[in-house]
Amino acid sequence: MLSEIDIHDILFLDIETVPWQKSFKEMPEKMKALWEKKSSYFRNEDESGEEVFNRAGIYAEFGKIICISVGVIAQTKAEPGLRIKSYSDDDEKKLLDNFSAMLRNYNTNKILYLCAHNGKEFDFPYIARRMLINGLKLPTLLDNAGKKPWEVHHLDTMELWKFGDFKHYTSLDLLTTIFNIPSPKNDMDGSMVAGVYWEDKDLKRIVEYCQNDVQAIVQLFMRYKGLDLIKPENIEVVAD
Repeated sequence: MLSEIDIHDILFLDIETVPWQKSFKEMPEKMKALWEKKSSYFRNEDESGEEVFNRAGIYAEFGKIICISVGVIAQTKAEPGLRIKSYSDDDEKKLLDNFSAMLRNYNTNKILYLCAHNGKEFDFPYIARRMLINGLKLPTLLDNAGKKPWEVHHLDTMELWKFGDFKHYTSLDLLTTIFNIPSPKNDMDGSMVAGVYWEDKDLKRIVEYCQNDVQAIVQLFMRYKGLDLIKPENIEVVAD
């Protein structure tokens, strides 16, 4: 039950992904052919794989992670506070290695949950797949092989909202709006991430966007628990 989960035992996270290469033309020929086959399942008949290559970042086989932002709830005097830290790099293996080391440290002394919005369908499996592709060992919290459902400590703010209804996707933006959660100022959305990364080369802007999503996920979870929102003055972004 949600009421039994201690908010201090949760690591909240969000990831930002982009296509593995800047353009379809820069892909190896074998990968081009495989993307043509993969994209044929969702693109229109009059579209080519190259025309929908901007969507490649959604798939772990054709994309890469450029930022993982995480947040933990800590006690600040008499009120809860939020500490956010980001792992970002053009070198995906370095980013994932640093993130994995952090997970191992957090999971050493106590049970820890991971929480993301649509995390069970996207963030958690994407991170695990990219770790394996980069030759990294999976941390315990991401290694689900052989585990029983109750042994997998993954929370998903979108799944929690479904209450057993699997018909619809509900965006984080919609949920924060209906729960009257103030939205951090964003000058971009998810569809812009690949362009901001490959064309503008502005990873810092993407990191800030990712951190804002973590903040929104945490505040939404607080609402789910019937708790007060964390005050802006109690939110801290930790530098690398």
